[in-house]
Amino acid sequence: MINLQAYLEEKLRSIISTWNEEDIYAISFLVYANEAYEYNGYSNVTEFSVSYNTEKDCRGAGELSEKRWNYAFWRHNDIPVIEADDQNEGIKILFEWYKENGIDHIGYEDPDTCYDDKGKYIGKGPIGYYELLSEITAVAKKLQDSGFIKNHFGKPIPIIIHELEDVWYNIEATQKANPHGEADTYLAAMKELGAIE
Repeated sequence: MINLQAYLEEKLRSIISTWNEEDIYAISFLVYANEAYEYNGYSNVTEFSVSYNTEKDCRGAGELSEKRWNYAFWRHNDIPVIEADDQNEGIKILFEWYKENGIDHIGYEDPDTCYDDKGKYIGKGPIGYYELLSEITAVAKKLQDSGFIKNHFGKPIPIIIHELEDVWYNIEATQKANPHGEADTYLAAMKELGAIE
């Protein structure tokens, strides 16, 4: 049986342990699906990569500013954990996990059920996205609860779970992943910027 959370936790601890810049203020968990991402006959496959941003990178940006919290302004030094590539161990494990858990039609999203009658997006991404997002969120919470992040960096640092646009389920995932208030400033910024009502 595939223990996806254990795999992700081991990979993330290994990657994050190598980060040693002193002014890291946030960790990015980019969870993103795209029609161009193809694997094993499926398209719109979800990928997962990690990175961080530093105070140096956003010099002069206010605490709640878009420059500080919008990934578009970050350095984009992403390290792939799960990538739609035949050589990537993570994607193989993910698809085995999907199969074991009866998750079929990976990448499909029904446009008729993704929006409410006011045109607001209420979907959970393409099939496979939300399921992976839930596992990643649980692992991020473990990294915070165990003290791994705080001990490594010498201070609490938020794990921001996101894609390229602010979507309700990523805001929710970030809240769950940071149970001790690590992401409060980020969430306040999202409210200030209109991403949270």
